[in-house]
Amino acid sequence: MGSLPYFSVLLVLFLCSSYFFVDGQNLPFKAVNLGNWLVTEGWMKPSLFDGIINKDLLDGTQVQLKSTKLRKFLVAENGGGDNVLANRDSASGWETFRLWRVNDSSFNFRVFGKQFIGLDASKKLVATSNSPTNRETFHIIRNRGDPFKIRIQASNGLFLQAQSETVLSADYQGSTNWEDSDPSVFRMESVKTMLRGEYQITNGYGPDKAPRVLQDHWNTYIAEEDFRFMSENGLTAVRIPVGWWIAHDPNPPKPFVGGSLAALDNAFTWAQNHGMKVIVDLHAVQGSQNGNDHSGTRDGYTEWGDSYITDTVAVIDFLAERYGNKPSLGGIELMNEPKLGPNLDSLKKYYQKAYDAVRKHSEMAHVIMSKPLDHGSKEFLSFVGSFNGVVIDVHYYNVFGNQFKNMNVQQNIDYIYNQRASDL
Repeated sequence: MGSLPYFSVLLVLFLCSSYFFVDGQNLPFKAVNLGNWLVTEGWMKPSLFDGIINKDLLDGTQVQLKSTKLRKFLVAENGGGDNVLANRDSASGWETFRLWRVNDSSFNFRVFGKQFIGLDASKKLVATSNSPTNRETFHIIRNRGDPFKIRIQASNGLFLQAQSETVLSADYQGSTNWEDSDPSVFRMESVKTMLRGEYQITNGYGPDKAPRVLQDHWNTYIAEEDFRFMSENGLTAVRIPVGWWIAHDPNPPKPFVGGSLAALDNAFTWAQNHGMKVIVDLHAVQGSQNGNDHSGTRDGYTEWGDSYITDTVAVIDFLAERYGNKPSLGGIELMNEPKLGPNLDSLKKYYQKAYDAVRKHSEMAHVIMSKPLDHGSKEFLSFVGSFNGVVIDVHYYNVFGNQFKNMNVQQNIDYIYNQRASDL
């Protein structure tokens, strides 16, 4: 039997119409979310990352660098697009860099304004490139006794040094005794819990190891015996998060690896064998819709928008075509937990096109639209109400906030009935 993951209750608000009473589906579904199966969420099974070298330096890890000689933090002037200096007594956004992992020990540093740190013609550090090349790639050498004490080797083979508060250059040669007085020694501190999603695990293990690690995980984390167990205990559906790369299986773009599509095929078979339904949920979209681990993001920035609509609709079209005629299909969720700020119009445009893509292949499947995390429910309700056979996915977290810390199970349930019910 596969190890059942942490289950979260799937709470959805059905927009009632006759559609739901004639489609033969036993509503409402009593469903659970099979998180961390086909889209990695490292907090659910941290041991998946144990075999990664320098696993504390995964893609998206936010670090600050301090010259041990000058006792000053490095900063991208103006947040990017300018020189990199070493003149800050304290660190905040402009002094924080997001790692892009090239291999076990080589990285790019992305600054606040999304440019990358690199070398100019005079070997000085600047943050002016919008995409990393060899000039923006640095090798990190850690002190064995103190892994937060590092030297940084540039693409020219020389080491970075803080000559002064205004001169950071890649022209230091030779070894070091790791004394604080050495201008080529820096202290690197991680300032935010690292991301542990699909990008981090696949890029962390690399193309040789990642396929085996992920395939072993898919084969053992959820098995048909789990579907039998759920069915026998009164559950009628499962919600399965997937990533956009599944539409490119078996050869998705790097660093993602193929194989999750076969696992999803198995889930549909197992669901049919045990009288259950499958809700396929596009959890991770290109560009990331919320910057969280489960969105497949590389570094935590939310960059999904109009330019990604066509590609994202194509993923929904792929899923709807593949599973639209499966009797175990319960629904397709178009995007999980969008948090897009002012881009609500882009989301609505996408939902309309993605809805049409599902309906092209299935009149019976429920189309699930997740309420934006950063917009009010009523604002979204008027838009969704114009569709047929649509569900609103509403996420309430009884975990964040002091009022939940000392609640027992029954108190959490009572809170939902007494405080959440009026919103629903």
